[in-house]
Amino acid sequence: MVRIAVLVSGGGTNLQALIDAQHRGEIPGGEIAAVIASKPGVYALERAKQAGIPGYVVARADYDSPRAMTVALVEKLRALEIDLVVLAGFMTIITEEMVSAYPNAILNVHPALIPSFCGQGYYGLHVHEKALEYGVKVSGATVHFVSEECDGGPIVLQKAVYVEEGDTPEILQRRIMEQAEWVILPRAVALFCQGKLRVEGRTVHILK
Repeated sequence: MVRIAVLVSGGGTNLQALIDAQHRGEIPGGEIAAVIASKPGVYALERAKQAGIPGYVVARADYDSPRAMTVALVEKLRALEIDLVVLAGFMTIITEEMVSAYPNAILNVHPALIPSFCGQGYYGLHVHEKALEYGVKVSGATVHFVSEECDGGPIVLQKAVYVEEGDTPEILQRRIMEQAEWVILPRAVALFCQGKLRVEGRTVHILK
């Protein structure tokens, strides 16, 4: 059984999508073994509690650098015998120590079609603001493996979502979550847990 840790920083809507998928039996071969928050008191920890999943806090404020926090995170993940790390709205920078400890075993969901609107500074509503400013007709979401380059790891799954007349960043954000993020993140986790992902360079092959 693949032991999954979900890393969160806020409300945990993507975490909830994973919990719901697990309850529906859609993550065969895997189980969410831990939820780890970057600050105390976030609602994602309440979601974990309600689902009977152990919750932990490795608070960014307790460490003097992203590297120190990352080292502490890796220690916690190893102590919990975690096999797959999922970043689900995790708003804290992780450094190369995490990537080295979990090569091609960290998944992140990004609310745009990478390589558009990604990289340093593109997070949360900023992504959707930039997409609307540019005037794109299609946006969406991407699940990718995490590498040392921000939003630069191999792409696992993508799903497109149409931009509609009158969209605000908030409306577009909600539609992309509902139609794309909550669909492809559980699917990518399930594929990993079933051993159906093979990485060759920048390409992720999905095995039958």
